[in-house]
Amino acid sequence: MSIALPIAGARRGACPSLDAPMQTGDGLLARLRVAGGRLTPAALGKLASIAGSFGNGAIEITARGNLQVRGLRAAGTAPFARAVEAVVGIERGLVVETPPLAGSDPYEVLDPRPLARTIRDGSAALAPRLGPKVTVIVDGNGQLNLADLKTDIRLVAMAGGGWTITAGRHYFGATAQPAQAALAVLSLLASHGPDARATDLDHIQLLAALGHLCTDAPAPLQPGTTPIGRLDLKTTGVVGLGLPFGASPFRALVDLAAMAPRHGVTEFRLAPHHALLAIGADSRLIEDLTDSDFIIDPADPRRRISACIGSAGCGSGHIAARQVANRLAGIMDHHADLHVAGCAKGCAHPRRAALTLVGRPDGYGLVISGTAGDTPVTVLRADQLEIALGAAAQG
Repeated sequence: MSIALPIAGARRGACPSLDAPMQTGDGLLARLRVAGGRLTPAALGKLASIAGSFGNGAIEITARGNLQVRGLRAAGTAPFARAVEAVVGIERGLVVETPPLAGSDPYEVLDPRPLARTIRDGSAALAPRLGPKVTVIVDGNGQLNLADLKTDIRLVAMAGGGWTITAGRHYFGATAQPAQAALAVLSLLASHGPDARATDLDHIQLLAALGHLCTDAPAPLQPGTTPIGRLDLKTTGVVGLGLPFGASPFRALVDLAAMAPRHGVTEFRLAPHHALLAIGADSRLIEDLTDSDFIIDPADPRRRISACIGSAGCGSGHIAARQVANRLAGIMDHHADLHVAGCAKGCAHPRRAALTLVGRPDGYGLVISGTAGDTPVTVLRADQLEIALGAAAQG
């Protein structure tokens, strides 16, 4: 008997199953929405071991804070699913995201979790008619916000109480009925079928659904935040760790889980931007991880680089993208972002980047202010990368 898990690319309706996960260049891909994004140290260690046993030896945290395991084989998907659900709960249904410190962030304006639950419960009947990528963000506007993540509906807490709402590309101001407003947009999306996203809806359609529920109000200020380094909760401290290029060897996470209790870590929380928050961690955890591959400094240049696994684990890759990215990290200007793609599909960063390096049969294509699928301005040899990228980053 197979156990249903949310798998990238599966349509919502009947529960998506590991019997039909996404096929990638290095096998099958499972993306796991861990319930609440919360893991005990023991659960993190077990999940990492499961990934090592069934996948390609690495475990990934996505830009949205989900776990991802690649390199699965068809015969192993059912036992993989059983092993995962024996360790953690898996969320299904509409994706409703809240910041990773929701409810315990001393800087948040409102706790977003009750509203998120109301929207999630109220959308159950609509779920079969919504696309799998439709997303609602409910943001309490604390020290870690979700302002950088794309979404169909965004609710943000206002100073003094209340919520503002954005749907698709349009901001509609404040609403005293945030759950009703979100469900109105979801109903509109459902009426257009599972391929519809809020960006496909025009302003007149959205205004008809939301106009009577909203009043004018300025958009809340949401400064950029980083999940890396020391953070504060109401009763304890937090250390945010980044996974270089979103991935870590499973054994590194097993070791991290094993050391966690002696550093006071009671829980790990998955966070956007490929991060993992160690709740309750003392300052010695950072010291003990100084020589590891985890990112512990917000200024680490690897945070500005996206890279897929490349030829090290994908049949489509022409270059070992993460090794190349690691080699180039030290030359990147602090204003430039770099995408190193194993091939022109650009899976790790579908959007535009200041600089994109694309693996090709004849070398490394360099794209300026574009995507991996764009025509490169030049093709470089391996020994030309540092000079060419350094000059491009400066200007």
